[in-house]
Amino acid sequence: MNRNENDMLEKEEIFSKVLRAGRRTYFFDVRSTKADDYYITITESKKFTEEDGSFHFKKHKIYLYKEDFTAFSEILEEMTSYVLNHKGEEVISERHQSDFKKEYNSDKNNTEETSTEKSYTDIDFDDI
Repeated sequence: MNRNENDMLEKEEIFSKVLRAGRRTYFFDVRSTKADDYYITITESKKFTEEDGSFHFKKHKIYLYKEDFTAFSEILEEMTSYVLNHKGEEVISERHQSDFKKEYNSDKNNTEETSTEKSYTDIDFDDI
């Protein structure tokens, strides 16, 4: 790897953390712009298993910029506190209900998600 490629890699991902949560994985990354300012990306990657045993991942990404950190943190704290104050920390899942019927979310059955997924474009903000 030459120096320019190495510099680009170092510039793109500055600091990273991963949260594995069942079939979801959350990636928190500090990245750098061409102007050498920092921003955060939060990526949710969710594993979907097909009936034939094969699987695929769907990813959703949020870009969070410094000017929004304070408001974002305040709202996130308010929302998490609200949920915990009203429902506690115990996970309540419809899967625990006796009449729960599992529904499979496949690309064939969920046309809205499919069209959204196909139209998703991953933009590299380092180019801006």
